Amino acid sequence: MRIRLTAFAAALAVAALANAQDNAPRETVTTSVGGKKVSIEYGRVGLKGRTLDQLLAQLPEDRIWRTGVDKVTTFHTETALALGGKKVPSGKYTVYMHIPKQGNASLVLNSDKGIALIKLWDKAPANVANELWPRLDGYSNIAASEVARAEMRPGSAAPPAELFTIAAAPSQTGAVMTLSWGDKTWSIDLVQAK
Repeated sequence: MRIRLTAFAAALAVAALANAQDNAPRETVTTSVGGKKVSIEYGRVGLKGRTLDQLLAQLPEDRIWRTGVDKVTTFHTETALALGGKKVPSGKYTVYMHIPKQGNASLVLNSDKGIALIKLWDKAPANVANELWPRLDGYSNIAASEVARAEMRPGSAAPPAELFTIAAAPSQTGAVMTLSWGDKTWSIDLVQAK
């Protein structure tokens, strides 16, 4: 019975996300590291009158956020990268953040690709049925597929960002990826692995 309720709750949550999809713009950000393309595709969730602290207080016990809204957020690199000293092979990953109550947030890349909506709900709208959506049954179920977890540098956004934003810009060592939302920013260096 519990499994059926979990699947039903997941289907309802994904259906709500599907209906809200038109309200959350999707964006793709690209940069180059060592002459190779790196791209991040994500949904831009808004604060909608809430503070970032209010939203972060709603994180689950593991403090993992799926970094965006609606479909999975993807990170695709054509070259192997070193993120915080951890090697990430070329490929496509889903993006998460670990945001502890105290201390710095970490970027988390996972090789789990998400789940097709049609597998969760047999009456999925045709325009989203085969798109990949995050697993709503907890990060612990895909933790074994984690590729890298690297600490990010915190910063401040002025003025505050209403919409969650990911930016990537060239740097002397490769590129810098910066995530901004509300009054906070988190940055990490994207460096080609040796």
